[in-house]
Amino acid sequence: MEQLKTTSKRPNTDRLPSIYSLQFEELQDWLMEQNEPKFRAGQIFDWLYKKRVTDFEEMSNLSKELREKLSNSFILTNLKIVTRQESSDGTVKFLFELHDGYSIETVVMRHDYGNSVCVTTQVGCRLGCTFCASTLGGLKRNLEAGEIVAQVLESQRAMDEVEERVSSVVVMGIGEPFDNYDELVPFLKTINHEKGLNIGARHITVSTSGVVPKIYKFADEKLQINFAISLHAPTTEIRSKLMPVNRAWPLPKLMDSIRYYIETTGRRVTFEYGLFGGVNDQEEHAEQLADLIKGVKCHVNLIPVNYVLERDYVRTPKNQIFAFEKVLKKRNVNVTIRREQGHDIDAACGQLRAKERKEETR
Repeated sequence: MEQLKTTSKRPNTDRLPSIYSLQFEELQDWLMEQNEPKFRAGQIFDWLYKKRVTDFEEMSNLSKELREKLSNSFILTNLKIVTRQESSDGTVKFLFELHDGYSIETVVMRHDYGNSVCVTTQVGCRLGCTFCASTLGGLKRNLEAGEIVAQVLESQRAMDEVEERVSSVVVMGIGEPFDNYDELVPFLKTINHEKGLNIGARHITVSTSGVVPKIYKFADEKLQINFAISLHAPTTEIRSKLMPVNRAWPLPKLMDSIRYYIETTGRRVTFEYGLFGGVNDQEEHAEQLADLIKGVKCHVNLIPVNYVLERDYVRTPKNQIFAFEKVLKKRNVNVTIRREQGHDIDAACGQLRAKERKEETR
């Protein structure tokens, strides 16, 4: 499967592009093509990301002619709320409907240090991880950069109601971000831009299941964004059973790409390790994991898995989770156990979509 390439399932191009897909410099270029001054880009970004307007007509310091040009050239992506679930711990999960009827999930998580938004990059996923609800029904299409940006904007509008701010973003929702790389990077640059949502690079995290060629490419971007790997296994044999992507790019090749990333950027990586009862959660697996990442500048995040009706995996008992953590600490591995959030709602990624939109996930 080495020949696996980034999906060609592109966003719908039969409609006007989302203005949220434009990076600041691209908007400046467009304005110059329209014989408009470049400084208007700053005004437009202010309306889009600071005032968060929903209609070009609201941009009152722009000429009527420019507002018409914007309306004739772009859309302001609108996400319709199908379902909103709120957990007792403050976690909010949205099921949004897109313009073509497909649906995606976005989650707002409240922490002591601020509010974090988990965004989706694809409608469905083609990588087929055997524990994940997101891959049920396969991949329908990629999201435009603007549709990913819109998830953060809609989350911020929800936070506006309680006078709070989105302070961080994690790209860990439905889909494999690196399978939609060309839309992912503009999204990251827009939300990070000082005139955009101005979310600091160190407050943005991208997670991949291991699309090795794109890890090298991402390293060369030299973004100061946090980088996470969905590892979930200490050996190639176990990982291939859990994650078919490992058959395309086996664990040794993945580790080589991670070392390249660290050498190129100087940044550490986070290994996300979901614990599945009787599969990868024994102390011997912890020893194997410590051997695998020895000498790698990293952090391990242990994840007690959420139960997914359509999957057969069971949660690791708490005492076993602590025993696994103890082995890693003894081996001088920087490790934490992820705090559970949204346990009383459809917490697992893709779970709400699977329940509410069965026609999409069959």
